Amino acid sequence: MKPAAFELVRAGTLSEATKILLETQGAARVVAGAQSLGPMLNLRLVQPRILVDITGIAELTETADDADALTLGACITTANIEDGHLPGRALQALPAVAARIAYRAVRNRGTIGGSLCHADPAADWVSALCALGAECVIAGAHAARRLAVEQFVTGAFETALAPGELLQAIRIPRPSPRARWGYHKLCRKAGEFAFAIGAVLDDRERGSFRLVIGATRGRPLLATDARELREGDGRGLNEAAVLRLLERGGIGDAVARRQYLAAVARAWGEAGTA
Repeated sequence: MKPAAFELVRAGTLSEATKILLETQGAARVVAGAQSLGPMLNLRLVQPRILVDITGIAELTETADDADALTLGACITTANIEDGHLPGRALQALPAVAARIAYRAVRNRGTIGGSLCHADPAADWVSALCALGAECVIAGAHAARRLAVEQFVTGAFETALAPGELLQAIRIPRPSPRARWGYHKLCRKAGEFAFAIGAVLDDRERGSFRLVIGATRGRPLLATDARELREGDGRGLNEAAVLRLLERGGIGDAVARRQYLAAVARAWGEAGTA
């Protein structure tokens, strides 16, 4: 298959890119690594009139490190994260998640921002960044804003980006030294998309205890206070409570619920929250 004809525009600045997106009124699509958009173009699942190449915008590959958070430009590749090419005291969870995404050739090109904007429910970054309490830094034609990842991803392949807006960066709060992290995904073989994801961040010093169930049919299921999912004695995972969370999230199939529960239990154990 070959894509439908389109015009390629290389934006040099954020303002130029957002202006094009606003003026074309939905006829343009942003492209960076093209690991998701490329196949969709070839299959003609999307047929934009204009592709806006944003890989030449310097701000989208910048990083910032401070005491409270690590900020990554949206065009930073998964391979760079896997290889530890991050400033200062990088979050240890990030390279571990990156290393298990697809294959190295895909990680070399695919970007963290592209994954979030594609909003595939089975994508690792969608669930992992939600569990870490990350924020999206959004550049707009008229103003900039921030939005939590769980609000940015509004559904399967849907985001809260408005016309003329572009994801500029992801701001990831820095966990305390004693924070515990667990991440587990179930897939048929390495490199494939997951059919169930569990992620747990237990950071009691910062008052954060988040649990995410990913690879659902829509946005991830999030428990912002995972203490409610503990057993009565406080030592283990309350499986019945997790199953109720899944039911409330629209996961009606009993087999699927057990798969999600298995992923959550593994992540819970990796975090050592028991």
